[in-house]
Amino acid sequence: MRKHSRYLFVLLMLINVKAGAQEFTFANDSITTRRIDLGELVISGSKENTTFKSIPASVSIISSGSISDNEIQTLSDISSTAPNFFMPDYGSKLTSPVYIRGIGSRINSPSVGLYVDYVPYFEKAAFDFDFFDIKRIEVLRGPQGTLFGRNTMGGIVNIVTLSPLEYQGTHLNLSAGNYGSYLANVGHYNKINDKFGYSLALNFLHNDGFFTNQYSGNQVDKLNSYGLRNRLIYKFSDKLSVENILGSELSKQGGYPYAIYNDSLDVAEKINYNQYSSYNRTLFSDALLVKYSGNKYEMVATTSFQYLDDIQDIDQDFTPDSLYFISQTQNQNMLSQEIVMRSSGDPKYKWLFGGYGFYQGFDNVVDVDVYASKMSYVKSYDHVIKGMAAFHQSTISDFLVRNLAITGGIRLDTEQDLLDYQYDRNLKGVQANLADTVYPALKSVEVIPRLAINYKVKNSNYYLVIARGYKTGGFNTTFERPEDLSFDPEYSWNYEFGVKTPLLKSHLYADVALFYIDWKNQQIYQTVPSGRGSMLKNAGHSASKGLEVSLKTIPLRGYEFTAAYGYTHATFLSYVVDSLTNHNNNYLPYVPRNTISLQASRSIKLKDNSVLDNIRLNLLYRGAGEIFWDEENSHKQEFYGLLDAKISFGRKSFQFDIWSKNLLNTEYASFYFEALGNKYVQTGRPAQVGVNLSLKF
Repeated sequence: MRKHSRYLFVLLMLINVKAGAQEFTFANDSITTRRIDLGELVISGSKENTTFKSIPASVSIISSGSISDNEIQTLSDISSTAPNFFMPDYGSKLTSPVYIRGIGSRINSPSVGLYVDYVPYFEKAAFDFDFFDIKRIEVLRGPQGTLFGRNTMGGIVNIVTLSPLEYQGTHLNLSAGNYGSYLANVGHYNKINDKFGYSLALNFLHNDGFFTNQYSGNQVDKLNSYGLRNRLIYKFSDKLSVENILGSELSKQGGYPYAIYNDSLDVAEKINYNQYSSYNRTLFSDALLVKYSGNKYEMVATTSFQYLDDIQDIDQDFTPDSLYFISQTQNQNMLSQEIVMRSSGDPKYKWLFGGYGFYQGFDNVVDVDVYASKMSYVKSYDHVIKGMAAFHQSTISDFLVRNLAITGGIRLDTEQDLLDYQYDRNLKGVQANLADTVYPALKSVEVIPRLAINYKVKNSNYYLVIARGYKTGGFNTTFERPEDLSFDPEYSWNYEFGVKTPLLKSHLYADVALFYIDWKNQQIYQTVPSGRGSMLKNAGHSASKGLEVSLKTIPLRGYEFTAAYGYTHATFLSYVVDSLTNHNNNYLPYVPRNTISLQASRSIKLKDNSVLDNIRLNLLYRGAGEIFWDEENSHKQEFYGLLDAKISFGRKSFQFDIWSKNLLNTEYASFYFEALGNKYVQTGRPAQVGVNLSLKF
């Protein structure tokens, strides 16, 4: 840590040496968004048109300028940038868990919600998609179940892409880097008139892979990914508008750079397994958004559809021997409908009513080869989840005393989970059907309340939140004993106190929050008894408490600084495995106790007769740890830090960048697990360097 701090200090001093006396704004529109007053920015993820400053919640906003500065290409790239947000790299786009304040889930349904242009992403297999033409990322921490329902115990991530009514033009972005990394992105945004706008954007990403399989001599994690987004907006009148947003991604990825971990030497051995492993996915989503503004109310109706079709092939033992190989396919169709009516115009009393319904259908097939016993088996699942909800929220301002606002919300959530299961086995050429079962439906009815108090003193806002969190139960798709077929819902009560305030004569903006989460019936990842697969079991009683601090300066003489720190102390209060084993008072696995990010940027405007108009320098330091990898707390990753750097040269509609990620080539473990009597580790990606070329027409 001290070594990294010295490098960071030296680089910051180099930026200061380059200092000029003037501020500037790039011609590139993505960078002008930095000038927005953060406090007055409307948080679209709140569903109630609430500004950042007045929303009673801990929120991080990552603008398009920050996305560009920090070369953010996927959701995992914002790990630690938002306090207590962590999304590690687990080896493929399939395994993409997100943790906020210690709450997350490695498998099955997520514990953190994701919305992309109004489309809910119910499956973690869809979380890791390629970013392009992103306007803003909003991270709302703490339970959001009152407005968003199931599986938002940890919070939500809301991603908003560019709109042709706000941004017009054609742009081309090209990038090349080591490890055979190439990116091409082109987008056209046009507003025919004040009523109609359209856009089309295409994205291509390739890399040769970062890790080599010693057995084959080939790269393990080669990637080709193709993305598309189309947006149409039509305003019939000042009151009525219709918008359609379509997005898709096709990705083909080698995966799982897992190596056996040598415990005695405390090192990862070479990646060395004999069967090629991969993950291929087709992802499609579409949202139809209808907005109507009345005299004293607004109505928003959102119809969304998501299709996911994928196949995972994996050498389950990750050794040169042919022991186990698994092919798993998934086909998902998800349809949802939400209607929200909210008040407008009255600052003293704001109300919101909503209704929601969804249908999610899966077809899953798991095909396992067990070579030693000359056995193979196929498990097929026909899985349907459907649910409905009604919710309400009211905010009364100047309640009892001036500048005091109180918000109360409640949601009634109902859900039904249905599973048909078939199990066929081939043992030494003999075919047998071992199960063909329709399981009893899992039904649930949940009431999710929320209370928030917000008090404004001059330019500062103080808030207190009490909210219930809930994550649905369900069926395990891999199980070997009848008692492991299903798992129960988990629940939490979240208590949060925070303040948002300007400091140093409004040159610095601070967002500070303290939280405590009482968490019961936690769903814990475990391997099945044979070691060939994983499942969820309920763990008992846990608690998570901590602190979040975000600091941001206004641009001053070309300088900008941001800092974010999160501390999470998440432990099992009561987790009894059996009569001989318990994990009471142990830390929760996969949760970093500390996350930190420090960013320094310097914008330099050059003279009018210079070859260039401007130069921008950016440094980002991100750290996370310690992270325990198991419930026993026997293995962990110590705190580690990554340093990224970028320098940009701009002239009118042209920009050229030189960038580096993990500049110091820090070595760390991004994942660790135990299975089949072995210990496995995935190391973090090595240092990357590259160049970008951006043009706007």
